[in-house]
Amino acid sequence: MTSSSAAPAPRPLPALALAFSLSLGAAISLGLTRFSYALLLPPMRDDLGWTYLLAGGMNTANAIGYLVGALVTPLLLRRHAPGSILLGGAALATVLMAVCGFLLGSPALLLQRLLAGVASAAVFVAGGLMAARLGALDARRSGLLLGVYYGGVGWGIAASSLLVPVVLAHAPEPHTWVWAWWLLALLCAACTAALAWPARVLRQLDAQGAAASTAATGAAPKQARVPLRALAPSLAGYTLFGVGYIGYMTFVIALLKEQGLGTAGITWFYTLLGLAVVASARVWAGLLERSKGGGALALLNALLGVATVLPALTSAWPVVLASGLLFGGVFLSLVASTTALVRHNLPPSQWAAGISAFTIVFAVGQIVGPTVVGAIADAAGGLARGLVFSAVALWIGAVLAWRQKPL
Repeated sequence: MTSSSAAPAPRPLPALALAFSLSLGAAISLGLTRFSYALLLPPMRDDLGWTYLLAGGMNTANAIGYLVGALVTPLLLRRHAPGSILLGGAALATVLMAVCGFLLGSPALLLQRLLAGVASAAVFVAGGLMAARLGALDARRSGLLLGVYYGGVGWGIAASSLLVPVVLAHAPEPHTWVWAWWLLALLCAACTAALAWPARVLRQLDAQGAAASTAATGAAPKQARVPLRALAPSLAGYTLFGVGYIGYMTFVIALLKEQGLGTAGITWFYTLLGLAVVASARVWAGLLERSKGGGALALLNALLGVATVLPALTSAWPVVLASGLLFGGVFLSLVASTTALVRHNLPPSQWAAGISAFTIVFAVGQIVGPTVVGAIADAAGGLARGLVFSAVALWIGAVLAWRQKPL
């Protein structure tokens, strides 16, 4: 009988099932706690008398919290298992979503968005690390498994786009939007409960792998510093992705309402955008496996810029729908491309730090984007010109990412 020093890989069906269950963490982190805000921004702005600058500032506060979470999570990962951080962050995000329905003042809502950003980052970083480790156990399908995890954001977008308009239409006055936050909190709670299984299974696999590594080497592997200078082109390109994409995801619904699109059209637009996120897992899996440098990040940034600028050029429904489908089919795969880049170019002991580095620059970009677009929208340019700014940021990011070579 022979012994193996490698952790046993799960069978194909459990690997996909684990990735799908993990994807509910991504659904909480971004799909429900952040991107549902685009649907709630118009009624909250009308009800509370916000400017576009303040409305964008809510997502800027969320991005500041996300940055704090991205900085703190690597420290937590030194002491706690990723699954524990995933579950703790998801539970905190659920509570904060429910709390939002009890707040009316702008300072309190800004604080809520900031704290929700902290929780979101913890969930996203821990879940991304677990998805990367799952991919290492099933290397042949690692690109697909990463895509399935990040595609969970699409499930959150689709669920919120189907449910939020119904709640807004039937909730009692005043402040109909508070009922939508409470419903989204219930969805977060259900997703959190479903995360217990992958957290338990992957914790066992991690323990087996750590024990085997220690038995083989006599000590736990040392963690070298992540070569940030060598990753600078992709980090810069990803920063500009954060600047560009968040303007679209914050304000596109408000722009479509300004252009006269009705509730049914907006529901179709945002639902299909979310489903395109889910489908993108298979569309780009091969690219994520083949691209060892910044090629995938560059290509997807460029396509995202095209999707972002389309609603600024015309309100024609076929073009608007094409924009949503292209945007949904690209933007989370772009996030997955950075995790794939880390997995291709760094040893497993550096994956957590590498994913956190990309999450940090992503958060920095998101801090800038909503405020700048909101300021442009309040001026003579309007929301359309704000989206042009977002598209230009994405295209510059594509040029920078293209310079990234495999390490």
